[in-house]
Order: sequence, then structure tokens, then C-alpha cells
Amino acid sequence: MDRRSLIKHAGIAGVLAAGAAPAVHAQAAIRWRLTSSFPKALDTIHGAADVFAKKIGEMSGGKFSVTVHAPGELVPAFGVVDAVQQGTVEAGHTAPYYYFGKDDTFAMGTAIPFGLNSRQLTAWYYDGNGLKLFREFYDQYNIVNFPGGNTGAQMGGWFRKEIKTVADLKGLKMRIGGFAGKVLTRMGVVPQNIPGGEIYQALEKGTIDATEWIGPYDDEKLGFQKVAKNYYYPGFWEGGAQLDFYINKAAFNALSTENKAIVEMAASHAHTLMQAMYDARNPAALKRLVAGGAKVLPFPKTVMDEAYKQSMALYDELSTSNANWKKIYTDYSAFRKDQNLWFRFTEAQFDRYMQSAKL
Repeated sequence: MDRRSLIKHAGIAGVLAAGAAPAVHAQAAIRWRLTSSFPKALDTIHGAADVFAKKIGEMSGGKFSVTVHAPGELVPAFGVVDAVQQGTVEAGHTAPYYYFGKDDTFAMGTAIPFGLNSRQLTAWYYDGNGLKLFREFYDQYNIVNFPGGNTGAQMGGWFRKEIKTVADLKGLKMRIGGFAGKVLTRMGVVPQNIPGGEIYQALEKGTIDATEWIGPYDDEKLGFQKVAKNYYYPGFWEGGAQLDFYINKAAFNALSTENKAIVEMAASHAHTLMQAMYDARNPAALKRLVAGGAKVLPFPKTVMDEAYKQSMALYDELSTSNANWKKIYTDYSAFRKDQNLWFRFTEAQFDRYMQSAKL
């Protein structure tokens, strides 16, 4: 091939390359809406959705954007599953146990009384069968789920009166999230499922006698210490409460492989950061609450023992009546047994020593 022919062909190749490049790289901008179950004032739990959205924008170079909406802006706080399932929005951020009324199995996606702690739950999801089993479950709802944060073990909540015996729970009207109310009902409590933004008013007016939310940092922001002074621990119903990002199945499947990976990575980043924020911020908040008059008290062992007994009885009943529950709980409970055997020799012993040492 002579020089003139070489230049001619190179020129054609260059033109073709220049014309083809935009077709290969150009992608239509993606715009998703995400609805949250949590008020904007809570920068930890609502903030996980903001982190998720921000990371998606950064990793996609702005080609994939997610707008985050507080409860009531698009749908109510507890309307996330329906909105995502029906495609009203592409995504949601919520606590799965809010939807136990649809199927008790949802509760295991967040926390069940005397269940896995946060590290154990993350291990079950990412390296055990948790994510696989829940993907199969959520397929019934046209949802693809991703872990979306964890609060760690929660406090047991704010009570107007001290709880000294199981009998003190009889007739107590308590705001408690979702499924855990089933256990407390068996102990005489009258559970109330109230969105976070409405709890303070209910406690202040005496509509409820007690409330749980999460822990010191968020509880302080919501001001519960102003209307109830007895602050109990632990929240045995939430040894590690996980949030989820719910993605509409059709919307997720329409993404490119690259954008699917971006969603996955943004979710895992938000998941890790949310736990870190709670662990970092709760200690100082607890000190402030105590300085302000909060009385921090442990639940009596008799209360814990009765709650454990009632929880295990409930799980046995559900395993005989709900095939979805049985399928997932069988794996969950076996994993929990092995995890607690392991943690007994490592984390628990180390923690006990460190917490008794003079630092």
C-alpha cells in the first residue's frame, strides 16, 4: 500500500472512529426518585439515603441521579413497599419490619427480638444466605433489596414510669416499631405503630406511656427526654436493626451492568457509614442526656426472660403457619446459633474486659 492510499484509509478510519465514539459512550441520563420512611431532621438514618444518592451521582459522573424525598412528599412514611412495588417511585429507604402486616417475614430483614446483632446480620447477608433468601422473598413484591444501614443495638426506650416487673407492662401503651409489638402484646403491652416524626407529640399528650426509637443521638434530637425520664436498655427487640434500599425490579433490570454495580456499591457504602455514625455519636449524646436528667436503667432480668420465652414461642408458631417465615428463619436461626458460639469466645469476652477496665 502506497503512502497516499495509507493516508486515505487512515482518514476514513478516523472519521468512522469519531462518528462511532458518541454512539458507544452516550447514555441517556437516568433520574430516579427515592422515598424515605424517616424525617429529614435525623441525619443518621435519613442521611443514609442522602449518602446513597450522592455516591450514585459521583460514581456515574452525574449521569445517574437520585432525588431523596421525606415522608409525605411523595408517599406516607409506611407506604414505601407499595410505592416501589407499583413503580410509583424507583427506590425507597425503609425498615422492612414496618411491613410485617403484609407478611411477618419482613421483620427478619430489620430485626426480631433476640435476633442477630449488626455484625452478625451483615455477615448473614453478605457471606451467608441472607441476601439470597430475601431476594427470593422480595421477588414476590417486584423488589430488589440491598442492605442500607444498621443502627447497632438499640436502647429500650423512654418510659414515664419505672418498669420493675413484668406486671408493670400490663396495659402500657407503647410506640414500638412493627413486629416487636407482637412479642410485647403477649406480655400485656398495647403497641402503637407511629412514624418517627409523630412520636414526641403522642408522648407529650399522654396518648402513649412509653416509646422506643433508636438510641441517644436520635432520641436527643427528637426530645423524648423532655417528657419521659426513665431510659431503659437494651432494646432486646433490636440487637442490630438493619435498613434496606428497595429498588423496583423493572427499574433495576433496566440499568446497565455498570449502573447496577454503582447502585450496589453506593448501598454498601451507606450501610457501613450509617453504623459508623451511630457508634461515633451515641456516646456523647448519652452523656448529655444523663446530664439533663435522664435516668438510665436496665430492664429487669425477669422482663428479659419472659420476653425471650414469648419470642421463641412466637417463632415456633410462625414456623408452622407461614412457609416464607419458616424457609428464612430456619437458616437465620442456625446462623444465629453458630454466631453466638463464636462471639462468646471472642467479641463478648473482649468487650466485657474492656468495659470493666479503667481507660
